[in-house]
Amino acid sequence: MVRLKHRYLLVNILYPESETPTKPATKDGQVPDIVSFRRPSSDKLNAQLLARIIRDGVTDLFGDYGSGMIASSLVVKYLSPATSTAIVRVSRAHYRLVWAALSFVTHLPRPIDQACVIQIVRVSGTIRKAEEEAIRRAKAAILRATAREKGSEFALDKMLGSAGALANTRPGAQMGIESDSEDGEDEMDED
Repeated sequence: MVRLKHRYLLVNILYPESETPTKPATKDGQVPDIVSFRRPSSDKLNAQLLARIIRDGVTDLFGDYGSGMIASSLVVKYLSPATSTAIVRVSRAHYRLVWAALSFVTHLPRPIDQACVIQIVRVSGTIRKAEEEAIRRAKAAILRATAREKGSEFALDKMLGSAGALANTRPGAQMGIESDSEDGEDEMDED
């Protein structure tokens, strides 16, 4: 029997324009970018709406061919409006179609009707690695926001991850190079 292989895309939804002005959160009167871009999504955003956005985007970019290729394997496995994070599952052979469609989304449709940017944060072969990356990024965002709020002199170090809390001991981690597999084989190969 043939095992179906999937890819899991970790997605962040960013909101570059603020419709309602927010209170200043820092001493100098500026709202940190990390807070203004990464704000919660509307409660009207759900998994079905996100799947429809993806299907419409793939159809617009790749026509009936693209729509047919992702139709059976596209599933939104996780969506959190509070963190504006989602995990989307799609077949390994066609994840690039979904990635392209999400990259071209600039506006959420009618019930929400808001400008947005969708950022693909990670592509993984297992949902576990996608979940771990989402948790790691949420912790890092909290540390960045609290470090900036406190105005500590080591805020830049904490933002860049060189201060112990975010430092990683694996080789290549300082440059952002990460490997999913323990035995050194690449999970993104096209076997």
